[in-house]
Amino acid sequence: MATGRGRLLQLQWQCLLARPQPLGCFGSAFGSPGAAAGRSGFRTRPGATLPAGPAALSRCARQDKAYGRPHDGCSASLDSLPSELLLKILSYLDATALLCAGCVNRRFYHLASDNFIWIRIYSAAFSPKRSHWRVDPAEKTDLSVNLLSAGDKEAGYWKKEYLKKQIASIKAALARVLKPLHPHTGLPLKTKEALRMSGLGWVIILRGDDGREYTMEHAHLSFNDSSVTVVWYSKAWPPLATLSTLDLCGVTPVFMGQSRTPTRIRPRWHSLITKYQLSQLSESSAVGGDRLTRVFCLPPGLVVGLWKREEELAFVMANLHLHLLVERSMLGSPVVPYEPPPHAPVSDDSPERGLHGYRLHVDMHNGGVSCLCGSFCNLSANKGCLENEYMKLSVISFKNNTEHLPLIGKVGLSWKTNSFDGCIKSCSIMDLTLLEEYGKPFWCFSSPVCVRCCPGPSHGPHFLGEAYYVDYSDSEGRLHMELVWIEETEEYFIVSLALYLRLAKVNQWFGTKY
Repeated sequence: MATGRGRLLQLQWQCLLARPQPLGCFGSAFGSPGAAAGRSGFRTRPGATLPAGPAALSRCARQDKAYGRPHDGCSASLDSLPSELLLKILSYLDATALLCAGCVNRRFYHLASDNFIWIRIYSAAFSPKRSHWRVDPAEKTDLSVNLLSAGDKEAGYWKKEYLKKQIASIKAALARVLKPLHPHTGLPLKTKEALRMSGLGWVIILRGDDGREYTMEHAHLSFNDSSVTVVWYSKAWPPLATLSTLDLCGVTPVFMGQSRTPTRIRPRWHSLITKYQLSQLSESSAVGGDRLTRVFCLPPGLVVGLWKREEELAFVMANLHLHLLVERSMLGSPVVPYEPPPHAPVSDDSPERGLHGYRLHVDMHNGGVSCLCGSFCNLSANKGCLENEYMKLSVISFKNNTEHLPLIGKVGLSWKTNSFDGCIKSCSIMDLTLLEEYGKPFWCFSSPVCVRCCPGPSHGPHFLGEAYYVDYSDSEGRLHMELVWIEETEEYFIVSLALYLRLAKVNQWFGTKY
């Protein structure tokens, strides 16, 4: 068999040299056939073989005919080589380089998926490693059988098996890291370590009306108590008028541990988190501005800053809650976001008592500096708290002065670009984590909110100062906070905070019929 393969390779090489080529082309560079043979000298490594058998050779011939190599007289290129020689070259590459080579064109994709190449990579990566034990002869026999049967599998079989194993190993490693939970937030305690270990990053993909795509790597990120703030800014944004959608995606190196930060030249997984419609940048979505920029909010959690003068993109800021962040950033596809498994209803042992034993953790920050970080325990709501398809959960009451909390420092949303920076007053990022009685996250969000002046008088005659409020709502609930500005100390005080949980979510979670 080896002699036959060598003879076939020699014939193919002689045919290539025998082609009439103009001066300066590939064939003339080698001079005489004898010199060409000496210079060709492909280095061999132990165990590297070309596909054998009539089936493999005929498949290579069909690929050469289907993908059409350049005609005689054209300048030679790597793509003009026979498939047998290209397979020999590709057999020296590692898994990362093979995946990159498969992106060249259709022919290279099929060649770089060759089973004979990938079965050796698979065996080297996942074979039992026993430094002091003797390898069982049965294991050697299994490997030999796999090598012999590689040609019988469908094209790309061992490549898929290798990638499946890689994904499974990454999931198992991350599951171990994410298992410990924070006692107050109920979120994974080592999310930052998991992000570093996986090399996870985030990109935005801007799509134009003409179908063009612009991929932007994140310029800055900061970790908060229960969220991550990711920022993009550039001097070369595409014109806003030509853009239609923005995709927020998580990107992860295919092979964990190769690179601490994902790079565009390495193969990466893309996981769509959210797709935004840029047509929604209107006055109704504006949340504030300063002398240079106007800021808009696109739910969930995206902040878009536009230059006032040009009405072009200045920066984009995504606020990502840590609940299921790793799963959403890694386990989706480029076109379909990750869907968590359906929640199995938990039987409520005392539905007549309503909601009880809830815990709340809430943060307010400007993307780096926190002005509020509070935890509240033993929150409850009975059936008398039903209001228009919502169940009210009171957190801070007007009547109890001891519950009122100050906001530390100045409230604002900081932003920066390559050349400028600023702060949007009366706007902040709020992170909310509500845990139900069994300690599971029930409602989580991270989103910009605005501190607005109340149109009417404040509640209660004992409050001295101007009244403000913060409202937020989504498909699972809404939040209402009231504040008072104390002029003497120049700070806000929270005098009321209430959560309104949608009854449909409560009934679906517990199997109740409120």
